Amino acid sequence: MQPGPISGYTIASATQQPGPLAEVVAPVTAGWRLLFVPSRARELAAALGATVMVPPVIAAPLLFPALAVAVITGSSLVWGGFWVLLALTVLAVIVLTVAGMYLTATMTVRWVELRPLGSPAQVVIARFLRSSTMAMADLERVVVIERLCLGQRQSIKVVLHTRSQTVECEPATSAPLSRVDAQALTSWLTEQLGGAHVAVECQREVKRDFLRPDEWWTPSHTAERWGVSVGEVDGIAARRGVETYGYTPRAAAMYSPGTSVTVYDPGRAYEVAEELRAERAAGQAADSTAAPGQSEDDASDSR
Repeated sequence: MQPGPISGYTIASATQQPGPLAEVVAPVTAGWRLLFVPSRARELAAALGATVMVPPVIAAPLLFPALAVAVITGSSLVWGGFWVLLALTVLAVIVLTVAGMYLTATMTVRWVELRPLGSPAQVVIARFLRSSTMAMADLERVVVIERLCLGQRQSIKVVLHTRSQTVECEPATSAPLSRVDAQALTSWLTEQLGGAHVAVECQREVKRDFLRPDEWWTPSHTAERWGVSVGEVDGIAARRGVETYGYTPRAAAMYSPGTSVTVYDPGRAYEVAEELRAERAAGQAADSTAAPGQSEDDASDSR
């Protein structure tokens, strides 16, 4: 098999060269494989752990008090209620476990193959229990979606839009694909699918619905991110259109009713932090370019 290009890098028949997609794209006998879930066992174990823990966490505030009351009072009625709650919790664990494993096994995409190499005519979508093949003509477009929160990557997924359905392919949390640069992945898909006239686009989804006031920024944190004093925060927020929220903390409501706290919308506050950083960098660049000219003028004046 001849080495094939991937976004400026090459992958040999057996060994992949270092590159942005080296761990997630591999040549196979039939074509190129894009890997979303490296290990089925690990993904199933993660789904199992998540579903098993939910019912006990929800039921614990009821189970422990019921158990304590039953032990102290010895009442058969209380013990009966405790055993009913415990049985319902166990039942919920079983139901959620079966449902979670079923959804993971039937809905999660393990990998996508573009066949054959060079000029793919088919797309193979492999899930845990089965795989399906469709003609490249049925694939209308591919969207790479990158989710961001305050400038940090939260997740990434590839959405295949076909004539009859939409297939969402999300990598496992620990999968190498979750750390791949979205633009590099988009470029590779464009390179592979361009000959088939399949549109590939990259979209960003920025989280803006932060829980108020818990996730909103305090004045001190906002001042630190903006690089200003706390006293300047309100004025900058008003000029830059940063939403604020004033509230009285629970402790202050009891002991100091007149105390209020103002917090700032993190989404817009983060954008302002980037704007201020860019403005300062531009100002420093302007000062550095102006300095040589000033020195020449000073030298001519001295002469």
